[in-house]
Amino acid sequence: MKKSTKKNEKYVYLRITVDGIPKEVSTKHKWDPERWNQKTERAVGIKEDAKTLNFYIETLQVKIQQFKNDLILNGETITSQKIMDFIKGKSPSTAKLLEEFQKHNDEMLALVPKEYAKGTHERFVTARSHVKDFIRFKYDLDDIEFRELNYEFVKDYEFYLKTVRLISNNTTLKYISNLKKIILRAIARYIIPSDPFKLFKGRKTKTNKKPLTKQDLERIENFEFATAHLAEVRDIFIFQCYTGLAYIDAFNLKKTDIKKGYDEELWIMTARQKTDSETNVPLLSKALEIMHRYSAHPICIERGSVLPVKSNQKMNAYLKEIADLTGVECELNTHKARRTFASTVTLANNVPIHVVKEMLGHHSVQQTEEYAITEQQSVGREMKRLQERLSVAKPQFAKATAFADLDDNNEETKATENQTGSDCGNKPEVKSFLRICR
Repeated sequence: MKKSTKKNEKYVYLRITVDGIPKEVSTKHKWDPERWNQKTERAVGIKEDAKTLNFYIETLQVKIQQFKNDLILNGETITSQKIMDFIKGKSPSTAKLLEEFQKHNDEMLALVPKEYAKGTHERFVTARSHVKDFIRFKYDLDDIEFRELNYEFVKDYEFYLKTVRLISNNTTLKYISNLKKIILRAIARYIIPSDPFKLFKGRKTKTNKKPLTKQDLERIENFEFATAHLAEVRDIFIFQCYTGLAYIDAFNLKKTDIKKGYDEELWIMTARQKTDSETNVPLLSKALEIMHRYSAHPICIERGSVLPVKSNQKMNAYLKEIADLTGVECELNTHKARRTFASTVTLANNVPIHVVKEMLGHHSVQQTEEYAITEQQSVGREMKRLQERLSVAKPQFAKATAFADLDDNNEETKATENQTGSDCGNKPEVKSFLRICR
């Protein structure tokens, strides 16, 4: 009991202790300490006021015990703070993770294709599926409340994706990033007060996604395929290599997107589906040749497209077969064409990186630098230039060394001058230079 403002009365307090952690709260009831039994924790006497207070205390104890039983039945942890919030009437949010995840995905689907690409929505659907499987795997539950999320949940989810689902590190971090978006959404809506991801630090594995070399590109271009479908896929891939278009942009490329530029030459003038950023690319002769080759193709006529592009899955399957037939050792896929355009076709031929950035439709040069892997060709070219500069500077370096040697051997020079006579003694610099030249 604690003192009240009234004489001889104190407030009756309730103390909850779980695992040694105490929490206290006032019952808002006042009582005379002389009429209180500290041992039984009850008011003393048979008067009506004593009966009323004791009934209130007993009712409170019953409610607390019932709340504890509910926590146990639901498999939730029992803490003094949870019980205290219950007593104060603070009902914690019961919003659940997968329910909120589904709401987010439904809202995203409604904005496809206005604000989101279909593939983006599909990735979030897959991400939710992974979270659902993890909750079932670890907790044997259909869903979990946001207030149960913590750092351990995030770390265990990461471990689950890598070990049980056998997903690579970088892809795992992408799925965790999808989950984090839902968590931040819940924080913004005051569903949970803090971010369980706050202490989580994921580290991406650096990947070396090499473009095709000039030799490999020429090998694929000049190879004679026995089947028409492989030749078509090869041509579409080469078209991407000379335009920098991503797969989906090559698939969506219409004949109406080919327009004359300021130079009266044909350009691709369109917007990237992924970012909706403007892309203007002058058509090189190789790309023009391929475009004209398929102008009368039945698929192109039916869709009004520039090329008869197949599904990305089929394209990548055929490109794998093309790599085997042509002897190209690296893995071929539709995105490698975009990297080849950035590195082998443009940057390796001295096209400035800010120009490449505009053609790729990137928002920053830093983004383009990830594609700028020119490697041996660029290194070899720059070292050759350095060697040429060093070769030009070498005779001057030798002459300067000769004069430096003269200064070091000054005593020897004087001795020689004394032996050769007075005519040369008045011109020591000329005498020394002639001696070195002989």
